[in-house]
Amino acid sequence: MIRFDEMRKLSQVTPSKIVLLVMDGVGGLPDDETDKSELETARCPNLDRLAAEGICGLTYTVSPGITPGSAPGHMALFGYDPSSYDLGRGIVEALGLDVEVNPGDVVARGNFCTVDDNGRITDRRAGRVPTETTRELCALLGEHVRVSQAEVTFFPGKEHRFVMRFRGENLSANIGDTDPQHEGMEPLEARPLDESASDTAAMINDAVSQAASLLADKHPANMLLLRGFSQHPDFPSVSDVFHLTPACIATYPMYRGVARVVGMDILPAGESLQDQLETLRENWDSYDYFFVHYKKTDARGEDGDFGGKVQAIEEFDAALPSILELKPDVLIVTGDHSTPAALAMHSWHTIPVVLWAKYCRRDRVTEFSEPSCLQGGLGQLHAVELMPLAMANALKLNKYGA
Repeated sequence: MIRFDEMRKLSQVTPSKIVLLVMDGVGGLPDDETDKSELETARCPNLDRLAAEGICGLTYTVSPGITPGSAPGHMALFGYDPSSYDLGRGIVEALGLDVEVNPGDVVARGNFCTVDDNGRITDRRAGRVPTETTRELCALLGEHVRVSQAEVTFFPGKEHRFVMRFRGENLSANIGDTDPQHEGMEPLEARPLDESASDTAAMINDAVSQAASLLADKHPANMLLLRGFSQHPDFPSVSDVFHLTPACIATYPMYRGVARVVGMDILPAGESLQDQLETLRENWDSYDYFFVHYKKTDARGEDGDFGGKVQAIEEFDAALPSILELKPDVLIVTGDHSTPAALAMHSWHTIPVVLWAKYCRRDRVTEFSEPSCLQGGLGQLHAVELMPLAMANALKLNKYGA
């Protein structure tokens, strides 16, 4: 990957437009009965058309064999090596909810979850309780949870999600998650990852203990899990590095948060894919780079719902013609990670990608699926390489060297 200081020199402003469409968690695995993945099963003539007219491949967002979280997955897609530009889940969720995060604050992404009488997790997402329930529970916790070392505030997100912010002196974000990422286990204690974080970890455990008592009779949301303890980073912006005017159209706060960290304007996204596409049309003349995020593929994959993920892919496919009508110069369709319904979680598997542009060198792929993309002209590449490829195909990069 070329260094950012060199990319700044190469990048140039042009009228051409780039659209990055992220089908969250799109990669899958074959169904036991049909031996076809969700993508192979779905009827997606428009994705297949892009594959036939573009160039395809498979990406990894961190490193082969490493299962990425959503934040590093998206950082890679935006051109930032996630091993160098590490983002905690807490800060991206907080910024996506427009939570004020001052220097020194520590924030964490929270899930309300369900635990049984033995304290073991039976549902990490509490049945995806309605957002209104989360608002009520956050208000309850905010009224009663108190610790001596910091001010504790709860901010509701969508469904079971929330942000917990700690504001005080000498706080550390070097804290291990309390979410074990698996059902059948007890929530973990927050543990310090170095000596300087010992007091902060003890404070967090105190706050969680109080919250557990308050939530005990609130089934199914009778416990909480925290992950991604983090503070506000200072990263170069997409505008600075690539000389783009970038915009984000995402319905979920977490993805708006990652986009905000790298300096994208956050546009209103509504609640549906159609709302997002209307925003894209309305703002087409104001930006030259659009990141559009689609969540349903990941949500159905995490639910282990193979058929639901197939339907989500088909819904996305049906929306593509309205995007192509806008005549983008470069269109990339991919994911931030794979979420096979067979595993019901993120996985390490590579992710299908198609780059569609006037000047791309077409391959012989005619179907957008994992096996077909394995034969594509892009090969298997690190996702951070997609941004320079998008820039080049949009004629936004000058020649390197003499």
